[in-house]
Amino acid sequence: MDILLILKALLLGLVEAASEFLPISSTGHLIIVGDFLDFTGSRAEAFEIFIQLGAILAVVWIYRERLLDIALNVDWDRKVQRLVINLAIAFVPAAVLGLLLHKTITHYLFNPVSVAGALVLGGFAILLIERYARTGRVQAMEEMRWKDALLVGIAQSLALFPGVSRSGATIMGGMVGGMSRFAATEFSFFLAIPTMFAATFYSLYKEWHNLNLADVPMFAVGFMAAFLGGLVVVRFLLAYVGKHSFAPFAWYRIVFGGLLLLYFHYHPWVGKGG
Repeated sequence: MDILLILKALLLGLVEAASEFLPISSTGHLIIVGDFLDFTGSRAEAFEIFIQLGAILAVVWIYRERLLDIALNVDWDRKVQRLVINLAIAFVPAAVLGLLLHKTITHYLFNPVSVAGALVLGGFAILLIERYARTGRVQAMEEMRWKDALLVGIAQSLALFPGVSRSGATIMGGMVGGMSRFAATEFSFFLAIPTMFAATFYSLYKEWHNLNLADVPMFAVGFMAAFLGGLVVVRFLLAYVGKHSFAPFAWYRIVFGGLLLLYFHYHPWVGKGG
């Protein structure tokens, strides 16, 4: 067993957990950390599929009772039916654009320099939305209209650009539409379930040939790190959003992205095979 590889898997699993649900971009952080750890290429892409699955299963576990309630009551409860319809509406834009643009985006934009720029721009966007968005019209995600869901879905499409952040885009999209931070955050978590499952299984289908039985220990460590870390991060964010703004995450993005741009200015990035 390669201990160094296991440690890389542990670190990347924790990075996935911390960045998947906070508005700081998991894809962006995995690209950057993977590049610095020299863990890139097809093997890394297959690994990332499994740690993303671990992270989203953390959301499923935390919301298991509400998800079961939705499954049992969707036939007759109008609020549940509206929530399911809104999730479907919000899911469609990114799903369609992802299928159409996946290869192009992966080829041209999956690099640390693009990610750094997106981190900075996204940070400023969060600050502007926090300052000017009129939140509070929608206090619970069950109160959303289909127009609110569509706006969140369009916002989620922006996260196809690595470094934007899926959670950040959906939460900010909801706030622009008048949702409270808590309602927007919860809807973002629920929307993550179909979105990330679809993306994970699509990626698994595309990367199946890169899976190797010898990598099972590495995948298992990364998966468990992402799952357990995800449990902590989701609970933290739910407690945080009721009393605080997302401004600290915005400043983190700006400073981190700015430092990366400065670093790559003096150390030009070149693609790595793997």
